[in-house]
Amino acid sequence: MGPQTRLRNMHAGPVPNPRDERLTNPSLPFSATANFAGDPPPFGRYGEAPLPATVVAGQAASSRCFRWTLRYPVVGLELLCRVSTVGVFDIKWSPSGESMHPLLAQADADGCIGLYNLSKTETENEGSILKEVCSEKVSSSMCLCVDWKPSACSVCLGISDGSVCMVTVREAQLQISQSWLGHDYEVWATSFDVHRPNLLYTGSDDCCFNCWDLRASPSEIVFRNAKSHQMGVCCITQNPTNTNMLLTGSYDEFLRVWDVRSTSKPVHEKSLCLGGGVWRIKYHPSISSFILAACMHNGFAVVSTEEEDVRVVETYCKHESLAYGADWQKGEISTQGMLRKGLLVATCSFYDRLLRIWQPEFLS
Repeated sequence: MGPQTRLRNMHAGPVPNPRDERLTNPSLPFSATANFAGDPPPFGRYGEAPLPATVVAGQAASSRCFRWTLRYPVVGLELLCRVSTVGVFDIKWSPSGESMHPLLAQADADGCIGLYNLSKTETENEGSILKEVCSEKVSSSMCLCVDWKPSACSVCLGISDGSVCMVTVREAQLQISQSWLGHDYEVWATSFDVHRPNLLYTGSDDCCFNCWDLRASPSEIVFRNAKSHQMGVCCITQNPTNTNMLLTGSYDEFLRVWDVRSTSKPVHEKSLCLGGGVWRIKYHPSISSFILAACMHNGFAVVSTEEEDVRVVETYCKHESLAYGADWQKGEISTQGMLRKGLLVATCSFYDRLLRIWQPEFLS
């Protein structure tokens, strides 16, 4: 990876370090996930409203989930609420589907899936808080990852014993629809095919990248790739506009680009070494050729997949520990008379319990 690109850090204000936001318990590592988007308007859908924006993150080894808000221009983060939970491995907002209000799905260390919504406080000026809607015990092992079906009618969970679990979401009630042993080791990645939601991709510590047909019960294997990844598969995401393009990230430090036109035998098109295990990859909300990657020991990177070869556009290495959580700001910001999405980035790291908000230079 090239030299660190100088980025403009967006933090300021009355926090312990004006350039970041830390949790108060120094002994507990920060979560492997962060979600960042515009607050929904009353009776509106997630991501449609301008700032103020919401940042939600959790701690994998503690019992808290945190929600912050910020305004643009950014002068700091305001902590709105702490939610007592068990250790949080993954959190993800529901897409704009059947639910009128956004729901936050949480995969936790007790083997449970929990759903939260945004509820107004008694004093509306204080903003909204996360409130648990329902939860369901799905396994005696840990739930490591979660993904929403595009219609928001169900979620899929990856379990530490190698199993995969489908849960139906119906009127804020959860019901296990099917569960099967999909891998030999921990399942770190589950991802619905956005364009063909009957297909589900999974990745695991067994180095396998699998695809399942959910129309069968239990789900049938469509393909199993056990040769391309030299270490565990950490994350899987699909290009929001290109139906045939899929990305995987691995502990082996490579970002891989796949052509899934042939669902029975995907083609590994190209790859890029990011210098650290690729734990999270998130597409820019409006520019589908750019992704944000959390690269564990090598900070964060913005990568372009537009040209013949994928390339790093810029890097961000201001965190002091494992780079784990990353997301783009999805709400719109009015700047220079234009409404733009994805101007800001939220990133968080593990042992230093650090959350940062920053702006990539190529978007300035």
